[in-house]
Amino acid sequence: GDGRQTHEHELAIHGTNASPSDQGTRRGKKNRASDIKVMKERFAKLLLGEDMSGGKEGVTSALALSNAITNLADSLFGDQMKLQPMYPETKEIWRKELDWLLSVIDHIVQFVPSKQMAKNGAVTEIMVTKQRDDLLIHIPALRKLDSVLLETLDNFKDQKDFWYVPRDVEDTESNGDWRRDESWWLPVVKVPSDGLSEESRRLLHSQKDSVAQVLKAATAINALVLSEMHIPDNYIDSLPKNGKTSLGDFLYKSITEESFDPDYFLSCLDLSTEHKVLDLKNRIEASMVIWKRKMNQKEKDGKSQWGSSVSLEKRELFEVRAETILVMLKQQFPGIPQSSLEVSKIKNNKDVGQAILESYSRVLESLAWKIMSRVEDVLEADLLAQRQLVGEAEGRSESEAESEYEETEKVVGAETPNSRKLSDFIGWRLSSDTKKHSSMGDIEFFYRVEQEKPMMMMKSPRAIPKKLSYLAKLENMRSPSERH
Repeated sequence: GDGRQTHEHELAIHGTNASPSDQGTRRGKKNRASDIKVMKERFAKLLLGEDMSGGKEGVTSALALSNAITNLADSLFGDQMKLQPMYPETKEIWRKELDWLLSVIDHIVQFVPSKQMAKNGAVTEIMVTKQRDDLLIHIPALRKLDSVLLETLDNFKDQKDFWYVPRDVEDTESNGDWRRDESWWLPVVKVPSDGLSEESRRLLHSQKDSVAQVLKAATAINALVLSEMHIPDNYIDSLPKNGKTSLGDFLYKSITEESFDPDYFLSCLDLSTEHKVLDLKNRIEASMVIWKRKMNQKEKDGKSQWGSSVSLEKRELFEVRAETILVMLKQQFPGIPQSSLEVSKIKNNKDVGQAILESYSRVLESLAWKIMSRVEDVLEADLLAQRQLVGEAEGRSESEAESEYEETEKVVGAETPNSRKLSDFIGWRLSSDTKKHSSMGDIEFFYRVEQEKPMMMMKSPRAIPKKLSYLAKLENMRSPSERH
């Protein structure tokens, strides 16, 4: 309308005369211009601390960068509900925008002594800049873990041994949905009626092992970075005066008694919901902070705040037990949200390098756990198909045996008209369903036990309960199942 031509109009007019290389060059320039515009928007938001109005509501640069990495991962990986490669566009955006955010670490340096030789041969000691050690070690490791996870998804390209159906379609067939209540938003995995092929099964197990190693490494880096972050004063001010108040009587008594078994300890707790697991983690972390502060205060003042009943050795023992519980919770519930201490550290952290390491390792940990869950979905569907196949085979063999038995009964009945079946003596009226699911061997066994009960009661009128050893009790206890 104003007589000006846009870039698209120019391409439309001259597109027929332009060579393919010229068109590619123009598209490349357009993409670069678009990338520069997006990059300016990203860094403007970081510089303003996410407060685009330029006011005083902005957060620290460290938190803004942490949120940027977290939000980028959520926007790209949040829809990874299937075990399939990422879209090329998604992968390109992740690598490109992550490189923008990680470019900050090139300017996080430390001074280290070095030697410089002058023209006259004299050696002079000077200070030179070097990338900080933690970034120098962990960033390449995290990039490697990142590439392993993306390659894992690429390995499932063009596979046809399993597929997905929408949840609303599967709702009409409830027998195939074994995870309806826990992950209602996920599509349902389907496998052939005879299960996966051996090749697919081996691939799934090998990829699961690989992702498990990535998960361990990312979790270890994240835990190390969080442990090195400063504990904020506002978190310390919110703590009770002693660890017993934080833990509660039962938890405190369990951790501080002479004999302690972490597996048995966790099996005695109600960890059925995410909220209860997180509450336990918050209590234990708070008690550990209280204990460490008391010991540090003792070293400064030369006076113990624990009282004469708690020695240094016991205090160290309690800390080891508490740390063991935290590690086990992390292993059994890898998808658990961050604790109050972790959230407080991240929000109040001002170290940009630590913010990058923590957020990058956390999003990789989350992606690894998500991929492992998708692999386990397929393996569970395969196991269910195999069980159904075995059940059908056993059902056929039982029906064949039952038909042979009935034929035999007909012959015997013809020879001895007064003969009756065992079920007639017992007085049962077996329905068709009962006959289908109960073999005659089971009925004979039940009848024999019923006949022997009076004799057993005569021999032992008092029932003596069986005593289980401590190890037997532990074997019967089951740890909480992993969340998916």
